[in-house]
Amino acid sequence: MDYRVCFICVIFFKLGLCAPYLGDINTDWALLSGRIHQPKCIDIPSNLTLCKNIGYNQMRLPNLLDHDTLAEVTQQAGSWVPLLGIQCHSDTKLFLCSLFSPVCLDRPIWPCRSLCEAVKSGCESRMRTYGFPWPDMVRCDKFPKDNDLCITSTPKPVEVKNVCPACQGPDTPEGIFDKYCNSDIVLKVRIKKKITLKNGDIKFTAQKKSIYKQGALKRSGRRVVLYMKKGANCECERIKDFQTAYFVTGRMEGDKFMVSYMFKGVKKRALKKALRLIKKKPDICKGGKALMDSPATAGETVHRKRRQERKRHPKKDTKKQTGKVHP
Repeated sequence: MDYRVCFICVIFFKLGLCAPYLGDINTDWALLSGRIHQPKCIDIPSNLTLCKNIGYNQMRLPNLLDHDTLAEVTQQAGSWVPLLGIQCHSDTKLFLCSLFSPVCLDRPIWPCRSLCEAVKSGCESRMRTYGFPWPDMVRCDKFPKDNDLCITSTPKPVEVKNVCPACQGPDTPEGIFDKYCNSDIVLKVRIKKKITLKNGDIKFTAQKKSIYKQGALKRSGRRVVLYMKKGANCECERIKDFQTAYFVTGRMEGDKFMVSYMFKGVKKRALKKALRLIKKKPDICKGGKALMDSPATAGETVHRKRRQERKRHPKKDTKKQTGKVHP
């Protein structure tokens, strides 16, 4: 198929200019307890966190993974939400939502094989870190080649900034877990002084606030010296002022603590929860706990369990004959 047709399809998809599927849209068309056989259009539910703000409002059901109830869709999609927080590839959301909440057209539009392969190359190694292989249900050879009518990768803006590697990465709970699990030393510090060395490295003198991973770092009071390799030759907005605490990860190279990642703003509520969880569960990196215990995923699980519990046990009248209400 001509590549221009594919390009037009993607633009159509991204702008949300989607015609009603089968010309019959009715959000009350079925109860969720039933099994759906005939594809229909339905509003994307607000609790489908994976596909919030995807660019269109209605999805095809059954979806392209053969989930035919919204309960099944939201339950299965929830397992993938932490992958967005790690930000292992910029098209992760586009790829997953094209399968979990496909756009409603007169025929299914699949993700292109190249889109799957790009997301897989960026995310598979990170998934394996937590014990999750790339699932067979999203095996890339199942999807059409790019010369067919399918969804391709989105164009990327050209980055002109030379951002330091230690200043890149998502400031999300999942991002914290990922950096924690892949680093030898993890600290929370308050930076007191910054010096640029002749070799281009930046030297920080800091005060330790919390130790999450000691690694090979020697215990020598509260003072610690950090180094950012070639930090003078790149940009980092995060180290322009030192009015707040920093979350810092890295490893020892010889007798120097080389920083691999740092960010400020650990007072954010979700990030504080992530740090507390790391302190409570030192084995959080084993068996995928770091991803599945992230505040976002844990919150979804808690709310889902509460809803299920309310359905099983409706509120009873707690008033006694005296008219008093017991808490």
